[in-house]
Amino acid sequence: MSERIILHCDLNNFFASVSLLFNPTLVDMPVAVCGDTENRHGIVLAKNELAKKFGVKTAEPIFEAKRKCAQLVMLPPIYKEYEEYSLKARKIYERYTDLIEPFGIDECWLDVTGSTLLFGSGEQIANKIRMDIKRELGLTISVGVSFNKVFAKLGSDLKKPDAVTVITKENFKQKIWPLPISDLLFVGKNTAAKLNAIGVKTIGDITFCDDKTLQRILGKNGIDIKRYALGQDNSPVTAITDQSKPKSVGKSVTCGKDFTNNEEVWKAFLEFAENISATLRQNGLYAQGVQVHIRTASLVVREFSLTYSYATNSAITLAKRGLELFKRNYNFAEPLRSVGLRAIGLKENRDAVQQDIFGNSENEQQNEMVEDSIYKVRQKFGDSSIKRGRIV
Repeated sequence: MSERIILHCDLNNFFASVSLLFNPTLVDMPVAVCGDTENRHGIVLAKNELAKKFGVKTAEPIFEAKRKCAQLVMLPPIYKEYEEYSLKARKIYERYTDLIEPFGIDECWLDVTGSTLLFGSGEQIANKIRMDIKRELGLTISVGVSFNKVFAKLGSDLKKPDAVTVITKENFKQKIWPLPISDLLFVGKNTAAKLNAIGVKTIGDITFCDDKTLQRILGKNGIDIKRYALGQDNSPVTAITDQSKPKSVGKSVTCGKDFTNNEEVWKAFLEFAENISATLRQNGLYAQGVQVHIRTASLVVREFSLTYSYATNSAITLAKRGLELFKRNYNFAEPLRSVGLRAIGLKENRDAVQQDIFGNSENEQQNEMVEDSIYKVRQKFGDSSIKRGRIV
């Protein structure tokens, strides 16, 4: 059996790069795409390479970014165009393989093992894709080439922008093991801190750790991380077809200013629910339950979930259920750094669900009828054609 050839394609500074295509006069200036350009407490969603050189970081408050770079130009996000260019990039990937697994709007894994007879080696295919993206879309891309998904992802992170990095079974110990453990996929800030505390500073360090110690500190995740560091990730590239349905749909945000009361959380949940509801409608799905995610100012993470007898795709119902669950489980003993809302228990046929004769299913059905009309208007005239007053 031949060795797998996996690519990880990462469109560089994607939001900022696409926004600059529509603002070419700003191409030589430091630019950031910001969630709320009118509010100094809005956050940076993305930045270009020039802004990055000034130290501007994603997710930091606008006022901090402006402090670092007084001449920073702020642009509002253009989500429709981002989705359009993401799809255009995937069309280019499809020339080389049908095994494409999206990892967010701007990243994809590609399995090109069966494409080498037509297009050359993994590195040659990566460079062909890089040039196609630059010539046809006006964007740059970094591509990692390796024998598994974890190392391919790490390779695309190693050299940016507009680059190809090859990690092989022969060179991965030299290239990867000296890197910080936090560079490895699935090693977040909290996991890295726990590993650092036992002396695991680099990716190579964890390969010498005893399995029992890793299991005690991180559970099964610790042993998986060690396997990844050893190059033993065998997970397949799973193609997402048009018929594929999401298992859950969620959205979360980390703000420059902590959440301190239920009203702030309610506004966030309303905005999240608008996006979640649209995705459910696009896929013909209804949510049987909701899940709420919170992270406190001291970085403690908690999640709560609840299943209902009446499935829904109504934004207002999802937001209300989320807030009800949130208030039942949290009393603001400390501020929250981030909050999230997720629709769970998704199903295609709502009618198969037993109606709640003691609940508010009639009101919820009315909500859905109103929102069906809103959704149709937005499809025809754009997402900004109708907005909830509370969100505005």
